[in-house]
Amino acid sequence: MNWQETLTQLEAGTVRAANQDKAGNWQANVAVKEAILSAFKAGENIAFDGIYKGFVDKHNLPAREFTADDKVRLVPGGSSVRRGAHVAPGVIIMPPAYINVGAFVDTGTMIDSHALIGSCAQIGKNVHVSAAVQIGGVLEPVGASPVIIEDGAFLSAGVVIVEGIVVKKWAVLAPGVSLSASVPVYDCVNEVMLEKGADIPERAVVVPGTRPVSGAWAKTHGLNMACALIVKYRDEKSNASLELESILR
Repeated sequence: MNWQETLTQLEAGTVRAANQDKAGNWQANVAVKEAILSAFKAGENIAFDGIYKGFVDKHNLPAREFTADDKVRLVPGGSSVRRGAHVAPGVIIMPPAYINVGAFVDTGTMIDSHALIGSCAQIGKNVHVSAAVQIGGVLEPVGASPVIIEDGAFLSAGVVIVEGIVVKKWAVLAPGVSLSASVPVYDCVNEVMLEKGADIPERAVVVPGTRPVSGAWAKTHGLNMACALIVKYRDEKSNASLELESILR
């Protein structure tokens, strides 16, 4: 792919940095990621003028500018959407927030203050990304899948998701949950431990937890490591607790 065309197609949402197959599994779009890397190599650092005066970045990856016709609500106060990121109509971005190249944010999603949508991250429809949520990006290696947040998920304040974790539809992550390929997730409802890096199941309600560190010395000192706990699956009652979010739209 030629990087100029790819960046334009990414913004339009006609190509994506990751695709979902018929079985619901996600894979990185290697050609797209290679094109983004080519754009970085082709770019030259320049000092911007106008509203971006004082900033220096690659000349071919500037911040996007929106109009009312885009139907994106980008509230003033320091937010930025980089070239090559798709932001669908109906998205709300509260300041300050940042959406990096290759990311895809679908319609009806709220990006709250101090939130990061990393490079190539894929965010579904009607997702709530609360304040201080950090969604990691990944460009290299090109075959590595980015973080995926599917439709209707609710990410509470301070959630951190990295290393290609997939959060399935309608899952709820409580404040402070951290997920990576090395953080174990215990399903207390089904009484199983998920494989490392496994998808967070649909409608799972996940809270931060701890587990004992192995070894006599660690036990003596009462040491624990972070983990995540699935404590229930969403029902009508838990859905009702999230209705306040819709008022903010």
